[in-house]
Amino acid sequence: MDRVMAAQVYNRICELGSLSAAARSLGMSRPMVSRYLEQMEKWAGARLLHRSSRRLTLTPAGEQILQKSLRLARLSEEIAGQQDNATPSGVLRVACAHLTAQQVIGPMLPAFLARYPALRVELEVSSQPVSLVGERIDVAVRITDNPEPGAIARRLGECRSVLCAAPAYLEQRGAPREVAQLADHNCLYYSQFAGRTWHFVTAQGEALSVAVSGNLSASISSVLRDAALAGCGIAMVPEMEAASWLASGALVRVLETAMPRSLGIYGLYLTRDYQPPARRLFLDALQAQLDEG
Repeated sequence: MDRVMAAQVYNRICELGSLSAAARSLGMSRPMVSRYLEQMEKWAGARLLHRSSRRLTLTPAGEQILQKSLRLARLSEEIAGQQDNATPSGVLRVACAHLTAQQVIGPMLPAFLARYPALRVELEVSSQPVSLVGERIDVAVRITDNPEPGAIARRLGECRSVLCAAPAYLEQRGAPREVAQLADHNCLYYSQFAGRTWHFVTAQGEALSVAVSGNLSASISSVLRDAALAGCGIAMVPEMEAASWLASGALVRVLETAMPRSLGIYGLYLTRDYQPPARRLFLDALQAQLDEG
């Protein structure tokens, strides 16, 4: 295991006084934090912490090691700072879904590549999540409410969804006035994570859910949007996907008093031990664009 990371984990445990708190702060699992602590004790050749059901306290050896591990962490940050100032080059492999490629990553790439001409971005676009290890992916950008276990998840922004339909469909079938009435409509649903249950939040903060059914599901949201445009039913799609059609009136919002639950946009990668400048700069640029939007 990385001794520098073990020292950083140990510092955070001492700062927060809890393995669980350190795990939450570092975005790690508690067993991983425990393994790093064991690595530090093995490296020091001494027990560093007294553990009880109520709190952790430093042993005399632990106090001495803490001073050294703090210096080691500061030295590591100084070295990383020099690396951060380096001009990124080489290849950055990025995985994402079609919507993310078209609406999120695509618009920021020209300026990003112009700013870092020595860097080449390889964008792997698929409706199915890819293996970060097996496909040699540096970072995956995903829209989800449940980032995959084992990966470091940096939240970049929020993806808001909209419930919409063509005026012709609503004239024929009527507009639902409450969430429960969606069960009586032909609902066009995204098969990857929304599935057959749609989740909403009212203006008062109340969470509501409804089981829906319909004659079309798809793993690409633009297919659902186009079907809704054709009057096939009510679709839940990302707001960014439907914005221009809503503005033109070709689609209209349904159930404005209950908003679909939003999802997070995350950058996923495998380790904090070493973060290449290209990955950090890419995620910074992506987050800046989402903040502006």
